[in-house]
Amino acid sequence: MRESKSLKAAVVQFQHQAGNKKYNLLMMEKFIEQAAVQGVKILTFPEMCITGYWHVPKLTSAQVHALAEPLDTGTSVALIRSLAVSHQMLIGAGLIERADDGRLYNTYVACLPDGTLHAHRKLHAFEHPAISSGDSFTVFDTPWGVKVGILICWDNNLVENVRATALLGADILLAPHQTGGTHSRSPHGMKPIAVALWEQRESRKEEIIAAFRGANGREWLLRWLPARAHDNGLFILFSNGVGADDDEVRTGNAMILDPYGRIIDETCAAADAMVCASLDLSLMAMSTGRRWIHGRRPELYHILTERQGYERDAITARFSEEVPERGDKPGE
Repeated sequence: MRESKSLKAAVVQFQHQAGNKKYNLLMMEKFIEQAAVQGVKILTFPEMCITGYWHVPKLTSAQVHALAEPLDTGTSVALIRSLAVSHQMLIGAGLIERADDGRLYNTYVACLPDGTLHAHRKLHAFEHPAISSGDSFTVFDTPWGVKVGILICWDNNLVENVRATALLGADILLAPHQTGGTHSRSPHGMKPIAVALWEQRESRKEEIIAAFRGANGREWLLRWLPARAHDNGLFILFSNGVGADDDEVRTGNAMILDPYGRIIDETCAAADAMVCASLDLSLMAMSTGRRWIHGRRPELYHILTERQGYERDAITARFSEEVPERGDKPGE
């Protein structure tokens, strides 16, 4: 396996069209061509960017099944795989997968230059009752001497998932999202951004950029995303949707973070965009997170694998109107 001290990566934010795979793939092809010209080796697109995202909760189960594709014979993955081979690039993209047993998953595929692919099924899927949650982590080798892991949207919000991915050897984490401007029940969580503001973005440029940079976009990301990179000593490639997505507005904020949690490059553009950066792989070995991992005391962490009694399925945890309770613990 060839080792490199620097690796060029890129993350994309773009506004998909609901259910319009042809349009979405055409948009992706344009970005892939741009990335190839710039020498990009790892290119990441957003969660469910091929099929569309926030319209899915309003579909019937039959409609979701019709939108889904098998990974081995589906035309969408076949196209991305062929482009990964022709451009000698790792290309990551999201869609709804129809598995061999008929179950559906919110899946992110990483197509490699040799034609192979790795697929991560979202561990905490809440988009539709017909979509199942995955049950395994995804970390794999690449031709550039680094290991890549994948976690989709909410997967990244639970610290255990990122730590497990790091312990499995990930150097770079692909973190595809469809977020920003969502309606959080948490008093200081994200709140919606008016669709009208997005529609009037050309005449209200300062307002839309302020909204994307504010508490419902970039500020929310910076509360936790840099910590995932810092604490685990890995690079994070954050890709996201942008613009109106059914009745919500995605805030883009595509960014690349280094193993210290520092933002290498980003965009707050209220538009389709690609962010490129050269990853200095020499930063990983002595990054704070990697050094601190050596001080772990696994014998103390058994509680992380014990059920506490208040766990819920992803849909209930995401949408329940009840105030969550953590239960009584000894000493409380």
